[in-house]
Amino acid sequence: MDAVTLSTLLAAAAMAGWVDAVVGGGGLLLLPALLVAAPGLPVATALGTNKLAAIFGTATAAATYARRTKVDWRVAGPAAGLAVLSAGVGAALAGAVPASAYRPVVLVVLVSVAVFVLLRPRMGVVAVPAKRTPVRVAVVIAVAGVGIALYDGLIGPGTGTFLVLAFTALVGADFVHGSAMAKVVNAGTNLGALVVFGVTGHVWWLLGAGMAVCNIAGAVLGARMALRRGSGFVRVVLLVVVVALVAKLGHDQWVS
Repeated sequence: MDAVTLSTLLAAAAMAGWVDAVVGGGGLLLLPALLVAAPGLPVATALGTNKLAAIFGTATAAATYARRTKVDWRVAGPAAGLAVLSAGVGAALAGAVPASAYRPVVLVVLVSVAVFVLLRPRMGVVAVPAKRTPVRVAVVIAVAGVGIALYDGLIGPGTGTFLVLAFTALVGADFVHGSAMAKVVNAGTNLGALVVFGVTGHVWWLLGAGMAVCNIAGAVLGARMALRRGSGFVRVVLLVVVVALVAKLGHDQWVS
């Protein structure tokens, strides 16, 4: 791999860490960059290498949030534990299920997310503690720790965004605290998927380690910026990322 291509991948890893730390969706940048840089790379290996970089970024972002704001561990902890197992199952199935089978469904979900956030401008800007009932807590743990984590192991991009929305919409967290919990769970999904991809030989370890360093730098900057600028800033970034995801998946669906 030449120096220009390597530099581009490292820059993409740093930007992906920033996006992931703020609102999720860093895979939108890093996965296509990997596939373009190494056209012959199997998709499973691209996913596994992305997970190696991403797990360091999400863990760093989670630690940064935990030091500077309150993380609801009674929700994030069980969801993260389930996520390790669910993402591992998803990663084990990643080679058997084509991503194209999921694109139409994910597109519909993302468009619905964008409309939902636009029509509810106050959602996530301030916390709504009344939403945090035992039933809703159980539902969000299942949705985040099983459903979204399984998707992360299978496909990946947009996982952090889905997690943030789950915590804000279902249990009334504001966007900053929703992002904090999302990072904890996302670290779990990355760990579960990485173990499976590593065992099956689908990780490019040296490149992934280099990208991990850049991903950490981006994650620290992103988490600190989100904490400093607040939920309004996170909401704007969320909408931008969702629109970008829709555009990317729509393009993939159109050309396939």
